[in-house]
Amino acid sequence: AAQWLNDGGLVAVPTDSSYAVVARLDDKNAADGLRRLRGLDERHHLTVLCRDLAEIGHFARVDNKQYRLLKAATPGPWTFILEATKEVPRRVSHPSRKTIGIRVPDHAVLLGLLEQAGSPLLSTTLIPKDETEALNDAEDIRARYDHDLAAIIDAGACPHAPTTVIDLTGDDPLVVRLGRGDPASLGLDRFLSSTRCTSRAAPALGSST
Repeated sequence: AAQWLNDGGLVAVPTDSSYAVVARLDDKNAADGLRRLRGLDERHHLTVLCRDLAEIGHFARVDNKQYRLLKAATPGPWTFILEATKEVPRRVSHPSRKTIGIRVPDHAVLLGLLEQAGSPLLSTTLIPKDETEALNDAEDIRARYDHDLAAIIDAGACPHAPTTVIDLTGDDPLVVRLGRGDPASLGLDRFLSSTRCTSRAAPALGSST
């Protein structure tokens, strides 16, 4: 699977939230392929999957307060919106906010693929166009996307729920989507009121992984 990624292919992978499609971060054609597959425009964040906390600092600006939060949350079912560094290709970051969705998954198979690939991967949740639910069965994925994917890694059904998304680009953390991650476990339950969650425009996310 890592070799197919190196050759520019798209690979469907299991995660700790649902199946996703991944590509090499430095492959423009593959990134464009991810967007076409999902029907996403450039304003939707694609998510960078990292092997560990150290890699996050290479692609996102992280201060001491943010670092402590990331250390408590990773690996796990969280996606963090952070300010992108210059290492992130412009086509990957949000065009107006210069932010990036980033996370460290807690799934042994996907972490193994990240290790074999030798670098972070670009990802988006495998949600068919004009649908709202992510695919969760490898055979179903094969039936729909056999000609679009280089490979499908079948690790059985995944937890069928999105990640919890936390925007860390403001003065305070902002929970913009509730998912598998419990904000209370990070001391963020006080940011869950409806007024709080709509007080800052949340970037569109093309990935629930």
